[in-house]
Amino acid sequence: MKAHGPSVRAIAWVTAVCLLGDSMLYIVLPVYWQHYGLDALWQVGVLLSVNRFVRLPLGPLIGWLYSRLPKRTGVLAAVALACATTLAFGFFSGFVPLLAARALWGAAWSMLRIGGYLTVLEASGGGDRGQLLGRYNGIMGVGSLVGMLAGGLLADLLGVRAVALLLGAATLAGLPFAWRFVPPTVTPSASPQPDPSVPRLTTAVLLPLLSGFTAALVFFGLLMSTLSPLIAARLPDGGTLTLAGFTLGAASVAGVLQALRWGWSPFLSPWFGRQSDGPRGRLPLYLAALGLAAAAFALLAVPLPFGLWLAVLLAVMLANTAITTLSDTLAADAAAGSRAVAYMTTYTIVVDIGAALGPLASFVLLGAFGPAGVGFACAALMALTAAAWLIFHRRRRML
Repeated sequence: MKAHGPSVRAIAWVTAVCLLGDSMLYIVLPVYWQHYGLDALWQVGVLLSVNRFVRLPLGPLIGWLYSRLPKRTGVLAAVALACATTLAFGFFSGFVPLLAARALWGAAWSMLRIGGYLTVLEASGGGDRGQLLGRYNGIMGVGSLVGMLAGGLLADLLGVRAVALLLGAATLAGLPFAWRFVPPTVTPSASPQPDPSVPRLTTAVLLPLLSGFTAALVFFGLLMSTLSPLIAARLPDGGTLTLAGFTLGAASVAGVLQALRWGWSPFLSPWFGRQSDGPRGRLPLYLAALGLAAAAFALLAVPLPFGLWLAVLLAVMLANTAITTLSDTLAADAAAGSRAVAYMTTYTIVVDIGAALGPLASFVLLGAFGPAGVGFACAALMALTAAAWLIFHRRRRML
């Protein structure tokens, strides 16, 4: 591991603590929305999604700032914003002030994400980039897991505002980590001389962007927004599952599966990344993960016994972990060079567009074709992504 390895772990933990409040809200707001003076459930949907839409126009501005300001400055500002937006849910009520807080969180997340990518690029060569990005993604998952558990377990015990204040205070722990370990360097947007290793508007540049968009559309949009309805459609009669003496509904089963995915991420994400750093490269493992996802999504759309169907859903989530890590790593490979800021900014914007379009597309598919339509659509997108990479790889070998 390089001397810069601690900077990757540090910014990953910084991002994880900043995610505590955001992840908590996905559990708390749909249940306790009236505690915040909200009038209707549609306001909950807007509050949980506005941060994604805010990130789209802000991405280029934040990328421009990172090309002129030290990464440490950007990350410190992001931590401060994340803390403030989480504390806002402890102090304020009403749709407008909470909407402003969620919009600010969108800016904080863009700053954290781009700063994290740039830190990994600076810390890695080519030989350990996958492992470092896997570690970065895996540690981030701990923040999401803890935030969801805190929201689910502590809201009833302490109250929703107390949980928000507690997690907001915990976010402040990111400040000393960012100050100590995030390098105070500026990543230039372009070098004085053109870098021949960074092609423009070629398949090698566009394919990682396509992969990031597809992964976000499928896993962060289509799958996550329809997970509970998909499970509800497959549960045995009565719509519940008895497990170890506990009766679980669709939402509870979805929560358990999400916790499993975030729980294994710190271990499996670095493993997938490390395997892709090996002599065979990233493409064989990436194609295998895409193939597994395509087959598993197709199986989710056909009648299966619930236990087997649940095992297939776990296979989808395993593929999710691999595809997310490898998509990020392929994008980092394409960005390595003098235009890292511009490329990774574009990548984060493309991912955000996919994540924002996913929920809309999922409910269109549910309404038109039912749960089977979501499964077949996701399978087709995974298969098309794999086909695009195969065609590109064969053409490159022929040159």
